[in-house]
Amino acid sequence: MPHADPAHRTLSTAAIADASLRIGVLARPAPPTLVPLLPGASFSGPAAPITHLGSVDVILQTIDDAPTGAVVVVDNAGRDDEACVGDLMVLEALTAGMSGMVVWGRHRDTAQLRQIGLPLHSLGAFPFGPRRVPPAGAPMAVAVLGGVAVAPGDYLFGDDDGILVLTPDRLDEVVEAALAIQATESAQAERMHAGTSLRTQLDFAAYRAGQAADPTLTLRRHLAERGGAIEV
Repeated sequence: MPHADPAHRTLSTAAIADASLRIGVLARPAPPTLVPLLPGASFSGPAAPITHLGSVDVILQTIDDAPTGAVVVVDNAGRDDEACVGDLMVLEALTAGMSGMVVWGRHRDTAQLRQIGLPLHSLGAFPFGPRRVPPAGAPMAVAVLGGVAVAPGDYLFGDDDGILVLTPDRLDEVVEAALAIQATESAQAERMHAGTSLRTQLDFAAYRAGQAADPTLTLRRHLAERGGAIEV
């Protein structure tokens, strides 16, 4: 399982998505029904997945085994009739150095979770915990988020725009491209705040004149010929 890199935490899921498209790497989006409890709280890290069957011991074991900076991913089958994590479990994850938690199911103790401050994405809140008898058996170190399988060794990025899951084989390439994209767009935004419009930066007038002469000209090609960039 790869360790979390602090540099990754500066990257938005939008930059990761654009980078994955640019270099041809699959970044799997988790369902948008997973929503962040804490707006503005982002996370990234290696996945520590577990299938929840009604008992918190498997989540504690996952936290116990996970490296610092991991993202605990709990698969509770998207159930709407119980919450599978609450304040004690999330606080335990925080004190163990986890960078975030993703729950394919529901949470409870919402007010306390906001105070704890660990980034958490779930399907929402529900007051009851599990009321079923968990079956015997070995823990299953895998999670499925609405059809998106998450295995140990995968890497997650999460923020207000959603969650992306990547395999580790080309993670460094994606991160490098995402950092470049984010730096370019940050510089463009700074110039806009200073009074230089995006159209001026992209020489949009020249693009429109060029497209009038050559209808096949795209904005991407126009930018590539001038060394500019924008992700759309």
